[in-house]
Amino acid sequence: MFKHSRYSIIVILSVLIMLFVYGCKSENEDNHTEWTTYLGDNSRTHYSPLHQIDTSNVQQLKVAWTYHTGDAAPRSEIECNPIIADEVLYGISPRLKLFALDAATGKAKWVFDPFSDTSKENRIDVNRGVMYWSDGHDKRIFYTAGSFLYSIDAGTGKIVPSFGDQGRVDLHDGLDRDVKDLGVGATSPGVIYKNLLIMGSRVGEGPNSAPGHIRAYDLHTGKLMWIFHTIPHPGEFGYDTWEDKDAWKYVGGVNNWSGMSLDEKRGVVYLSLGSPSFDFYGGLRRGKALFGNCVLALNAATGRYIWHYQTVHHDIWDRDCPAPPNLVTIQRNGKKIDAVAQITKWGVLFLLDRDSGKPLFPVDEVPVPDSSTLIGEKLWPTQPMPRLPKPIFKQSFTETDINTLVPESSQNVVRERLSKMETGRQFLPLTVKGQGTVIFFPGFDGGGEWGGASYDSGTGFLYVNGSQVPWTASMAKVIPDDKNLNETVAEHGKRVFANSCASCHGENRQGSTNFPSLQHIGNKYTADQILDIVNNGGNRMPPFQQLPGSDKKSLVTFLLDLKAEGKTPFTGKKEAVNNPERSPFMPYRMTDHRQFRTPENYPANNPPWGILTAINLNNGEMVWQKPLGEYPELTRKGIPVTGTENYGGAVVTAGGLLFIAATLDGKFRAFDKSNGKLLWETSLPAAGFATPATYEVNGKQYIVIACGGGKLDTPPGDSYIAFALP
Repeated sequence: MFKHSRYSIIVILSVLIMLFVYGCKSENEDNHTEWTTYLGDNSRTHYSPLHQIDTSNVQQLKVAWTYHTGDAAPRSEIECNPIIADEVLYGISPRLKLFALDAATGKAKWVFDPFSDTSKENRIDVNRGVMYWSDGHDKRIFYTAGSFLYSIDAGTGKIVPSFGDQGRVDLHDGLDRDVKDLGVGATSPGVIYKNLLIMGSRVGEGPNSAPGHIRAYDLHTGKLMWIFHTIPHPGEFGYDTWEDKDAWKYVGGVNNWSGMSLDEKRGVVYLSLGSPSFDFYGGLRRGKALFGNCVLALNAATGRYIWHYQTVHHDIWDRDCPAPPNLVTIQRNGKKIDAVAQITKWGVLFLLDRDSGKPLFPVDEVPVPDSSTLIGEKLWPTQPMPRLPKPIFKQSFTETDINTLVPESSQNVVRERLSKMETGRQFLPLTVKGQGTVIFFPGFDGGGEWGGASYDSGTGFLYVNGSQVPWTASMAKVIPDDKNLNETVAEHGKRVFANSCASCHGENRQGSTNFPSLQHIGNKYTADQILDIVNNGGNRMPPFQQLPGSDKKSLVTFLLDLKAEGKTPFTGKKEAVNNPERSPFMPYRMTDHRQFRTPENYPANNPPWGILTAINLNNGEMVWQKPLGEYPELTRKGIPVTGTENYGGAVVTAGGLLFIAATLDGKFRAFDKSNGKLLWETSLPAAGFATPATYEVNGKQYIVIACGGGKLDTPPGDSYIAFALP
């Protein structure tokens, strides 16, 4: 009897152990087979343990399904990294429609259009991803469109009316400042921690911009639960780092536009923050100005400050932290150390202790030019430079770097222009146009960008893609309204354009790589349509509701060359004066903000113009680096692959692969993650300026990429394409 009892106990214990193991395995398999979180997980690793597709068979990949959103438009984009949960794929269209697909077939289940009731708000914009939440019964998608954060039933695509105001929260609300006329939205998703939805924001970068404070909402009701002031108020930590003590009343920016990561065990959210506005002049926001350009750790439950690390002091170069921090674990002296890896636009990588924020490799405060010719400007005398890893991207552009792939005559044109510019190092002060134009290298768009880095915990390798293309910039003086009382409507409109629009669209309305020409805007839009775009924004353009009505009328008069109206005197002086309660008068504006290119329209520097790099975080050493992307016409001439500008990140898998699109040439590629060897590539119907996702349904692994085009003057697209083995 005793033997039987002992046998029964052993059987019962064995069954319990099997159930426990099976239960753990099932949970892990769910995590393995799906992609339920933006960029793969809350650590933002871009990693998948799926390995059905591997280095031996990736060449066999074929299109499994294609889904067309049907709403592409000129210069529209898709930057979305879709998520997959319960065998359903959730993505976003060029016009910010949210949709659900059968992840195995690409067949549509439902589409939610946030702008179905008002065509005027149907903006072409970007949103890089959504958030999925489920308690086992209730399943929701949270995402932003325009200025609103929506809660959507994941099963039906219908608004959840109990959230906020009939299913949505206005992101203008709850910033502890009146920002109703300013642009506030979100291009990157936040994170969900317990019952909280933690959100960053996209705000303007000009003189009148909203602050980028971090907010947490109750995910059931939409009620604001906590706020962290990224521009500290009096009495808060960091306030004393602002020499201009009223800056918190009028300075904007310092926002988490690029996304955040979450350590659920620690209960800590990690944020990458941008620069204070105005991006290129700091005379009204002097000092280190915390928490501008910081990696910031907050208690996820309360919003309480834990630590910060500033990657650029007193930024006047738009050197935002451009991607979510990667939560990684490194090996040091036989011990594991949890860390935070932050890529930068200027091409270096900071590796910080996850608990303290202290650098894990030495960082030197390197002297930089600390004097400026701009009135009121006060530069910071040093900037942080990690010793390891070494800079991922080249740090300067000089005459020895001029593009030698073009004829000597074109090289001479570049050489002549370069001789009149300030170049050769990082953090050069901007000067007024005519006194000197500054070279930014790597360019304003990186170095690293919003696609972010990928991390493989098995090897400790971090994979970073980015661009190496020089940009130029200088400043111009702004003439106050009260000095122009005799100008006509058109003349006033020209000045409004110069102060508010020329930095993106060019002094002569010629446009640039990422912004359209406005020289013949009357062929496409009426006066009312232009006013609608000015008020509501569109694509990369924020709304300009803060402009007085007389300024808007004058701007339209100038853009449409309405000569009859333009001859009349401008009478909007009182209305057009800057609002002193919002921002002091900004004496400078940006000009010459463009890429530096050859007469043939190639980058002015020698290639590579885009690169893909693997870094061993355990020792800080580079493992391999390859050009990413090509110009087919140069390749056909026998020129080695040059790389191209690229937007969007990579996915790394247990199958030994690194998948990435991102390039100007519209290719989708798979590399061997160990050595960077190209194993597979295919042409997409439109460039894939997005991060792919990989998942498994019914035992089959898929890799999906959004093909939206639109950037870098590429044709727009409207498709999501999934690949699988035959």
